[in-house]
Amino acid sequence: MSVRIAFVVLAVALLGGCGTIKNQQTLLQNTLEAYAAVIRWGNFDEAAAFVDPDVLKQHPITALDMERYHQVQVTGYLEQKAMPVGENEVRQLVEIGLVNVNSQAARSIIDRQLWRWDPKIKRWWLVSGLPDITSH
Repeated sequence: MSVRIAFVVLAVALLGGCGTIKNQQTLLQNTLEAYAAVIRWGNFDEAAAFVDPDVLKQHPITALDMERYHQVQVTGYLEQKAMPVGENEVRQLVEIGLVNVNSQAARSIIDRQLWRWDPKIKRWWLVSGLPDITSH
């Protein structure tokens, strides 16, 4: 785990000391901002740390998946406001601009993120997985 991700995880954990709704919203905002920053820098290896461990067990990120992520450069990350979709769940739509580093072809994808609050460890997890950059 990189120092940056360790710092983000520690900060999120420290902010999670209180179980109030306001604190939960603050943690959501901090998590979404940290995830956005990691994606904007194109660091999909670090972005995987935001994905729910149960999701990763069911759908592991393969070496081929990571190689595909390494073949693109992120050129934009335009998010809509996160909206509640159930108890302890929010959905966020994000348009991600990408450029293929080999062909220089530019395109964008829509990432439909689903985040779940884990009250036990007071942390938000990305349950929709990393963005599907293979979609057209």
